[in-house]
Amino acid sequence: MLIGILSDTHDHKVNTKIALSMLRNLKAEAILHAGDYCAPFMIPMFEKWELHGVFGNNDGDHFRITQKFTEIGGHLHGEFMDKLFGTKRIAMYHGTQSGIIESLIRSRLYDVVITGHTHEAVNKVWTHPELANPEDGDVYKAKTLHVNPGTVNGLGGPATFALLDTNTGHAEIIGLD
Repeated sequence: MLIGILSDTHDHKVNTKIALSMLRNLKAEAILHAGDYCAPFMIPMFEKWELHGVFGNNDGDHFRITQKFTEIGGHLHGEFMDKLFGTKRIAMYHGTQSGIIESLIRSRLYDVVITGHTHEAVNKVWTHPELANPEDGDVYKAKTLHVNPGTVNGLGGPATFALLDTNTGHAEIIGLD
């Protein structure tokens, strides 16, 4: 399954439309948004997608953002998402607390941890050499992929998003330029 990963759109309708068009051309099947849509008017742009999102620190009107998610059939998971996509267990959190990010990665519970907030793209595999013997029924992961798609808006850096292939477990950061 190909999943588009966006974060920190910050009301930038033009860049969001470009990113969604690119993801449609790349055959993405779902969108994960790590927060900071900012205004509720951004949510209807995702209407024709399977959308999963979390709140960011700049999402002020939680009530209306929640309403808009409901209207388009999206899935708003509050401030944290823990969901299985295919065989990959994915956590998503906006990323305002670095200790929480580190704990999610070190927990070895997730194949992929998605964050946003920093406006800096990250695509890094963390290995966990302390993994117990998986033949003993160990449910913990040997590796965790940390993906921060950067900012679709382009605030403080290049405008970027990510594409995750759940079949291979690989992600790619893609620029809008």
